[in-house]
Amino acid sequence: MNILVANLTKMVDDSGGLAKVTCEFSNEMKRRGHCVTMVYSDEKKGNFYYPIDEDIPCYDIRHFEGKSIRYPWYLKVKREILRPINKRKARTVNTDFAQKYLLKNLSRVLEITKPDVIVAFQSAASKMLICDLHTDIPVVTMSHGDPEDYFHTYPEAEIPALEKSSVCQVLLPSFEAHLKHHLPKAKTVVIGNAIPQYNTGADLSAEKKLYRIVFVGRLSKGHKRPHLLIEAFSGLAKNFPDWQLELWGAEDGKAYYKELQLMIHQKKMEKRIFLKGTTNHVEDVLRRADIFAFPSAYEGFSLALGEAMSMGLPSVAFKSCESVCGMIEDGKTGILCADGVQPFQDALQSLMQDRKLRVEIGRNARVAMKSFAPDVIWDKWENLLEGIVKEHH
Repeated sequence: MNILVANLTKMVDDSGGLAKVTCEFSNEMKRRGHCVTMVYSDEKKGNFYYPIDEDIPCYDIRHFEGKSIRYPWYLKVKREILRPINKRKARTVNTDFAQKYLLKNLSRVLEITKPDVIVAFQSAASKMLICDLHTDIPVVTMSHGDPEDYFHTYPEAEIPALEKSSVCQVLLPSFEAHLKHHLPKAKTVVIGNAIPQYNTGADLSAEKKLYRIVFVGRLSKGHKRPHLLIEAFSGLAKNFPDWQLELWGAEDGKAYYKELQLMIHQKKMEKRIFLKGTTNHVEDVLRRADIFAFPSAYEGFSLALGEAMSMGLPSVAFKSCESVCGMIEDGKTGILCADGVQPFQDALQSLMQDRKLRVEIGRNARVAMKSFAPDVIWDKWENLLEGIVKEHH
């Protein structure tokens, strides 16, 4: 097959989950013998954060065939004025920019690559391909979060592309129900993210001088909410002197990062709570840990959580985060609690004080993630794409 991977957003130096899935998907389809090309749209020039096979051509339609396209200042101003008022209208500004300035370059990429099938990593890409360029190449639209958001915060012009896609992939069965509720005629398939299977899990049964709670994710205030974790751990630190908290992830705004630093300082936790930055060795971080803490308000299908569970770590998360409920079975493969600092603190304490419980839940979590083993997930994707190409021809 000749596969075009269309992730029309940033890729340069991006350590986020979307960039990771893009590279892993592309590399795996290439490894399986398919011809793979990637198209993306990035303001910056440079290398990807995650490794990409050197034989995969990558086209940036913002910097294409010797010409660079800047985002006009007046559209930036308009977008930022709209963002706090109406997310849907703010995103529509991006859609208008792409339609006016990037469509010709995307069309040229199709001419160059002549794909059998296109995997679009967001509905905006599908809209450009299906509704604007009117391509007859089959398009699979990937969803990296709850598709319910399509109908509240995404531009309305993207919705028709979902129904016209050859299939819409969603991460969890509950997400499929949300999409079908709005678009009963849309073709859907449930395929989760590929989760690595570690040969050696975390050793939770050992006596240690120091036990670790870890958080892995972008340090974002409204999304990942690490400040709630800092609050919760600070309330437990006195009674658990042999525990520390490590927060791993990139800054998501200098003001919030300084806010986190100030919280740690005010609570006199500088020797117990550590902002560790990014790492290319997540596996090592998880293997040294004893609990994975995940206070997100919302998620798609969290790679960080899946990797922690696959490592055999017991996790604590909020039951209000729907996708987490699709990954964690409360009391068996993790602990789900009500939203808020105190419930999160209570859930952490239940694990910190009970090593046997940590071992049992961690073991169950490790088993649960086997259904998302890479070979299982990539087989599903390959079979799906081959079926679509066969049907199209």
